[in-house]
Amino acid sequence: MSADQPEHPKVNKWIVAIAVMSSAVMEVLDTSVVNVSLPHIAGSLSSTIDEATWVLTSYIVANAIILPITGWLAASFGRKRLLMTVVTGFTVSSILCGIAPNLKALIFFRIMQGTTGGGLQPLSQAVLLEEFPPEERGMAMAFWGVGIVIMPILGPIVGGWLTDTYSWRWVFYINVPIGLASLLLIKMFIFDPPYLRRKLTHVDFWGLGMLAVGVGALQIMLDKGQEADWFSSNLIISLAVIAAVVLTAFVIHELRTKQPIVHLHLLKYRTYAAGVALITVLGMVLYGSLVVLPLLLQTLMGYSAETAGLLTSPRGIGTMIFMPVAGILLGKRWDARILITAGLIIGSTALFAFSDLTLQAGVWHFVWLGVWQGTGLAFIFVPLTTATMDPIPNEEMGFAASIYSLTRNIGGSLGIAASTTIIARRTQFHQNHLSADVSSYGTVTQQALAQAEAFFRQHGADAVTAAKEAVAQIYFGLLKQASYMSYLDVFHLFAVAFLLTVPLVWLMRKPRTGKVTVAE
Repeated sequence: MSADQPEHPKVNKWIVAIAVMSSAVMEVLDTSVVNVSLPHIAGSLSSTIDEATWVLTSYIVANAIILPITGWLAASFGRKRLLMTVVTGFTVSSILCGIAPNLKALIFFRIMQGTTGGGLQPLSQAVLLEEFPPEERGMAMAFWGVGIVIMPILGPIVGGWLTDTYSWRWVFYINVPIGLASLLLIKMFIFDPPYLRRKLTHVDFWGLGMLAVGVGALQIMLDKGQEADWFSSNLIISLAVIAAVVLTAFVIHELRTKQPIVHLHLLKYRTYAAGVALITVLGMVLYGSLVVLPLLLQTLMGYSAETAGLLTSPRGIGTMIFMPVAGILLGKRWDARILITAGLIIGSTALFAFSDLTLQAGVWHFVWLGVWQGTGLAFIFVPLTTATMDPIPNEEMGFAASIYSLTRNIGGSLGIAASTTIIARRTQFHQNHLSADVSSYGTVTQQALAQAEAFFRQHGADAVTAAKEAVAQIYFGLLKQASYMSYLDVFHLFAVAFLLTVPLVWLMRKPRTGKVTVAE
């Protein structure tokens, strides 16, 4: 052990868990809490909703660029030093976002916030995985996972309440007390392990540049694709080409350079590679369904934004209850692969059930199915993280956690992009098919028109107006049904995606209690 890295005092590992969890929760909450405030931000800063969406996009892009290099930054500058720096930066940039005088300033401060916040998730995960022995990592990941999975669900609820009660600026100010508490805890209880050299020997500027350009282009493409009608837009085509070419060059460069900023060689561990693929799919379903369900509840079923937010929370309840159960089972040496498979099957059955709901579904349908889906997520997330990281040596844990977090976030972007695109395209598809089955000469159509006309006449309309209103009502009902069917298609797709990933689980090896230092 080097002189500048004395042995740190023993600290209760659960205090360490609380210390790093406070910073991770702050960042995860911020990824979703701003969404519901966009109309208020646009109105307050004299901009359109489309312009205001760059408040989200800028954060996501900056966050994605930083995620994969967090391990390199921690190894170069020290994990504790980096944690305190990014928490400070995130807290300060939150204040700046809150006082932003115009949209351009807000977007710039959101880039700062995304840049500093990008390292919080992988850093906190790496600290926990190193602090806890292998046989206790299941409980550690359960504790960490409760915040990571539940915060995106609570975000819209918290954001809506703060915006309605105070103003959209409080969506950012809420980070300040959390950030200050996190800084104090990190200062007191987090210490760098002895194998973390904290020595900056080489900066791979080519790798950094290609990573920033490639990941940035990919994230903007996914975020703006549906809005720009995908590949009918020259901008989207250009972004796709840039992302494909630059990221391919980045991978080749990183595999050849002696001191890469992203340790892609970790994918030689079969268990880790399979886990990275699985967390990508989990991110796609988690974030995609989180976007789809509130939209369905508000646009087609007539619920308010607040109620729609509350109806997404049962998923978090199921997750919160069963994540500790998954952690305990792992501690009792249950095979993580069995738990992951069970979680995928439970999650897929919940999603299939969502895809069978009708427009007459009541509140309790969404509550119980949300709890059921959350239960499945609990049995996926904790065992998957524990098993994926099991073969990784401790000194590589930060690099592994960075890649793992990046792929989860990219999966989330893919899920959101796929959801919005499917809803738009399949609505048109179902509309065409339903219209073909509706004939003005059909008995059912004539009965519906007659009933509608009678209704409008009873409410004071003349014969001509009643006839027109009746046709409009039938057509509106057809459009509503077509749109609803497109939402069900998304749930069905996610259910199938979960089932198709089951074979990947069994490519993983059963987690061991000892360290593994060779590729599996």
